[in-house]
Amino acid sequence: MKVNQKKRIARVLAVCLGTAAIACGCGKSGGESGKGMKMLMTISQMDTFRLTLAGGAQQTAEANGIQLEVVDAENVIENQVDQIQKAAANGYSAILCGAIDVDTAVELKASAAGLPIVFVNSCPNDKNLEKDAYMYVGSNDAMAGEFQAQYVLDKLASKDEINVVLIKGPNRHSATKGRTKGIKKTFAASGKTIRYVFEDHADWSTEKAEEMYELFLQTGREVDCVICNNDAMALGVVEACKKAGIDPGSQLILGVDATADGCKAIENGEMAFTVYQPGTGQGQAAVEVATALALGNSAKDVEGIAEDGKYVWVPFEKVDSSNVSQYMK
Repeated sequence: MKVNQKKRIARVLAVCLGTAAIACGCGKSGGESGKGMKMLMTISQMDTFRLTLAGGAQQTAEANGIQLEVVDAENVIENQVDQIQKAAANGYSAILCGAIDVDTAVELKASAAGLPIVFVNSCPNDKNLEKDAYMYVGSNDAMAGEFQAQYVLDKLASKDEINVVLIKGPNRHSATKGRTKGIKKTFAASGKTIRYVFEDHADWSTEKAEEMYELFLQTGREVDCVICNNDAMALGVVEACKKAGIDPGSQLILGVDATADGCKAIENGEMAFTVYQPGTGQGQAAVEVATALALGNSAKDVEGIAEDGKYVWVPFEKVDSSNVSQYMK
């Protein structure tokens, strides 16, 4: 992430979360609304999407009289563990956690010392989730990948062979795994010959994706579409094309998140498709679930609850040139 972008996110975060500081004297109190509760939201590493997620959580918390502290773990597991331990020791009622590494879920649960945890953005293994105790709120990432692959299949319906560049998020992130699985499963079922001419992890980074695609372009290999696990990486591909004198619109470039910059790129004909991930809705649902659990209630009545009671799903939405104006702010 570029320095000026980091500064911009930090400024916006300060404005959005300025009222969310810790109040040392409040523990579990209040009625069914959760009024007077303290909650901690620990984010793996703040970026544009996670800022939206935190903003949605903050809006819902404030509306219900809940004090929500949002902290950035800066992609350091030890930071996240320490943040959760301090919350558990200081009278917090629940934890909202965007896990840095989902394989640390057992350690994170132990650090919470019995407090309920609502995982967001990065989903632990099913065995580490528990109904009305350790739950996940998010969008079904496999569906985002399915939407991307189906868009390509529809646009390239006349082609029997499709050359795909696949640029993925962090190796151990659940969204990376889910979106990639959805892409490959949908392509495999198409009956077409799918060639993955380049596939690598750019870790959600615009700059890293740009560098990767610049190197790929130097190979001269044919490509029909570039599918990225998020918009930031797709925008890196757009920049690489521009630097190489290639019209980004001459190939299908796809992302996920429907960020403001991603939507603008679609409007300009530089990106073809993205998938709206409702960050605000995820944040709102996470606080709603956390409130129920902190009060010792069930989350069974929360909209989007799965049959097993472990997940709350907030649906993805398809975005292309035909409807992108609806998603632009």
